[in-house]
Amino acid sequence: MPALTVRYVGGPTSVIEVGGLRLLTDPTFDAPGTYAVGTRTLVKTAGPGIARAGIGPVDAVLLSHDQHPDNLDRAGRDALDDVPLVLSTAAARERIGDRVTALPAWEQVEVGGVRITGVPALHGPEGSEPVVGEVTGFVLAGDGLPTVYVSGDNASLDRVRQIAGRFPDIDVALLFAGAARTPLVPDAPLTLTSEDAAEAARILGARHVVPLHFEHWGHFTQDGSTLTAAFDAAGLSERLRLLKPGESTAF
Repeated sequence: MPALTVRYVGGPTSVIEVGGLRLLTDPTFDAPGTYAVGTRTLVKTAGPGIARAGIGPVDAVLLSHDQHPDNLDRAGRDALDDVPLVLSTAAARERIGDRVTALPAWEQVEVGGVRITGVPALHGPEGSEPVVGEVTGFVLAGDGLPTVYVSGDNASLDRVRQIAGRFPDIDVALLFAGAARTPLVPDAPLTLTSEDAAEAARILGARHVVPLHFEHWGHFTQDGSTLTAAFDAAGLSERLRLLKPGESTAF
């Protein structure tokens, strides 16, 4: 049996199976459509590769943040009711309520034999948090288990360096990429560019990288082809596992 399996659902959503646990990242299960976010509109261009009913039981949700519908859409929000543990930000707990357990940066919870650590993330350039809101990432580890980094909507390589300083042996990095751009922060991407994703892999020393959140929404400016080109240019192509919706990869 593989030590770790990642199944790509679509957008930021994946199922991670590790240490006997099934973990779901940023649930998004709606069909394509438009979402009003303040004065802006986000457009979802494709539905999930797997419907919520096809996911099966989940032990915990790793929710990078709740305030943007491309990370938690309507059906994804409903799915939280079926999961015993939802880990996210303090702001998400304030908005959603007791269904969410806040996991601040560098704090840990243990679920089964898996230690889940909240790690820093910044959803845009320095100084953007008052505009974009609080986000978080996660590191999964345990005795005899691979160490997994889930970036969430982090655009900061400085945050990646902090994480690498505390977790020098990342086996698999799930990197949210796509270089998302909206008028909210017009002069900088809100998630990793393809080039920064490759640099994040180098900083982390990650043996394998599974990109998430690089397609299926109209505000992404890069995609799988730019990820492939960036990892090739960085000499890291052997680390990249670019999945199609519904596909799995095992480690």
